[in-house]
Amino acid sequence: MSTNEEEQTPRILIVEDDERLAMLTQDYLVKNGMDVAIETDGNRAIRRIINEQPDLVVLDVMLPGSDGLTVCREVRPHYHSPILMLTARTEDMDQVLGLEMGADDYVAKPAQPRVLLARIRALLRRSENTPSEEVPQRLEFGELVIDNGGRSVTLNGELVDFTSAEYDLLWLLASNAGRILSREDIFERLRGIEYDGQDRSIDVRISRIRPKIGDDPENPKRIKTVRSKGYLFVKEGN
Repeated sequence: MSTNEEEQTPRILIVEDDERLAMLTQDYLVKNGMDVAIETDGNRAIRRIINEQPDLVVLDVMLPGSDGLTVCREVRPHYHSPILMLTARTEDMDQVLGLEMGADDYVAKPAQPRVLLARIRALLRRSENTPSEEVPQRLEFGELVIDNGGRSVTLNGELVDFTSAEYDLLWLLASNAGRILSREDIFERLRGIEYDGQDRSIDVRISRIRPKIGDDPENPKRIKTVRSKGYLFVKEGN
């Protein structure tokens, strides 16, 4: 294999204490062109994610040592690639907490291999997307500056830290400033799947984004919730 081919092979770290399940998942992903490692302990996972910087992490919530939510929270300041959280099918709270801790997406267990692969590929595509020259790559709204070339956000001259999923949502809203985007629109454009009417990930991310851009969560002026319609990024701040 050439160096160029090696560089194009996505490096995935599966953090899962069920070794049989982890190995089955590893085999499936390897057959689909990925370089996959396994870690079974949460404490070791924190060190490995920070040191190895894989292209994507598949992270189970229930782990020995540090649980998945703790792992996510601990690595986020040092790791900016996608984290896909695995949660129990009935644990809606785990899903919401995972997003609040900085996960980019989640899949309910037991995860169908094809579904897991599709979500991984979608996250990798999002993180690798190169900006289109047809769309302005730097948006300014007063003291808020969003630079899509460097995927950076500054407020009052200070760099603000965003997860990749939060940034993608902010850029989508800001680049459509003045237009109401429905949850259906947002879901299809960010995740490539239809909105099921129940997923709360968009709402959770909006609640995290607002204070980061200086918006009042209780009385937002920049990202407004339009009842029964969706979200509106306001062009002119008050």
